[in-house]
Amino acid sequence: FDTAQGFGLRAISGETIGYAHASDLSEEAMERAAETVQAVRSGKGGTMAEPPVGTNRSLYTDENPLGAFSFEDKVKLLGKIDAYARSKDPLVKQVSASIAGEWQAVQIIRGDGKRVADIRPLVRLNVSVVVGKGDRMENGSYGAGGRVGFATFVEPDAWQYQVDEALRQALVNLDSIPAPAGEMDVVLGPGWPGILLHEAIGHGLEGDFNRKKTSAFAGLMGYKVAAEGVTVIDDGTIADRRGSLSVDDEGTPTGCTTLIENGKLVGYMQDRQNARLMGVRPTGNGRRQSYAHAPMPRMTNTCMLAGDREHEEIIASVDKGIYAVNFGGGQVDITSGKFVFSCTEAYMIEKGKVGAPVKGATLIGNGPDVLTRVSMIGNNMEMDPGIGTCGKEGQGVPVGVGQPTVRIDGLTVGGTAA
Repeated sequence: FDTAQGFGLRAISGETIGYAHASDLSEEAMERAAETVQAVRSGKGGTMAEPPVGTNRSLYTDENPLGAFSFEDKVKLLGKIDAYARSKDPLVKQVSASIAGEWQAVQIIRGDGKRVADIRPLVRLNVSVVVGKGDRMENGSYGAGGRVGFATFVEPDAWQYQVDEALRQALVNLDSIPAPAGEMDVVLGPGWPGILLHEAIGHGLEGDFNRKKTSAFAGLMGYKVAAEGVTVIDDGTIADRRGSLSVDDEGTPTGCTTLIENGKLVGYMQDRQNARLMGVRPTGNGRRQSYAHAPMPRMTNTCMLAGDREHEEIIASVDKGIYAVNFGGGQVDITSGKFVFSCTEAYMIEKGKVGAPVKGATLIGNGPDVLTRVSMIGNNMEMDPGIGTCGKEGQGVPVGVGQPTVRIDGLTVGGTAA
C-alpha cells in the first residue's frame, strides 16, 4: 500500500483564498507556505464564522484496516469471490473484484489556536460479473463499504451477498429489452437511486454556488421549491457511514442540516468561509480530498426522508412507466439544474405491475423541476450500501445517499427501442 503525509495552510481575505501545501513537514516548508499564502492580503477585514463548539464525539472506529487484514488474506478473499461467482451460473464469463482501504490521521490547527484531530478509516469491496449467452454479453455490479474495518466484509455472508446481487443484476440485464423513449411516470427505488437527488439537486444546495448565484436555487431561501412532503437533509452524523465525519476538514463538528422541509427551501450546506460571507453558521460541510486541497462546501450523506406510502402502492399507481432500481453515470449542469442519468437496472411498469427489464434507459430532466413532480413518497427509506464518491473542482470525497421509493410524474426517458 501507499502512504502519504503532508500539510496545507490556508489564508483568507474577504472572498479570496490563499492556499499552499507540501509533503515535507519540516519547519522550513511551513515557513515557505506561510510566506506564500500571505500574498492573499488585500487589507480587507472580516469577522470569521463563530468557532464551533468542541466535541469528543466519534462516529466510527479508529482501527487501522490496513494492518488488520494482510495482503495474502485479501488475495485469498478475491480468489474465493471469483470461484463462488463462477460456481453460481454457467453463464458467468468474467468476474472482477476489488477490495480497498484507507486510514487517515487528520489534525486541524485553526486560526483561533484550537486543535482538532480525527482518525478516519474507510473500506470498500466491489464485485462485477459479466454473463453471456450466444453473442450477447451483459454485466452487473455491486459494492459496499463504510468507515469500518475489513471484518465487516470478509465474512462469507457479506461478500456472498454482494456476488449474488452482481450476478442477479447481470442475468436481469441479459434478458432485458430495449427501453422505450418518451415522457412517462418514473418510480425510483429506495437507496442508491438517491444518487440522482445528490447530483441533480444536492450540488445546487452547496453554499458557494448560492453565494455566487450560480445555482438554480440561488435566492430562493424560504420559497417552495419542491412538492408537498419532500424533505431533504444532509446528515454527516450517521455512525459508520461512508459520508460521515466526526468533524469536517475545518474542525467543525458535522450535523444534520435540513435543506428542504416539506417542499420549502430552508438551508444550504456551508463551510466557514461561505458561512461568514453569507452571514450564517457553518454546518460542518467544509471538506477536502487531502492536505493538498483547500476545503469547500461538500455533501456528506444526503437523503430524502420517508413519506407514508407503501412501495407496492406506488408501483400499483403507475399505468405505464419505468421502475429505476440502479444507476450508473450521469451529467449535471449546476447552474441550470439539467441532468442526464443512465440506468443500470430498470424495468417497465405496465398496469400497476413490474414487467420486463429494459436496457439503455436514461432519465433526462431538470433538478428543481423534478422536485415539483414528486407525487408519492414511500415509507421505506434506505441508505446506499456505501460506494459513493463525489467529484467537485477536481476533488473526490466519499459520500452517502439515501431515499425511499419515489414516484416522479412526467419525466423524460431516453431509450433505444425502435
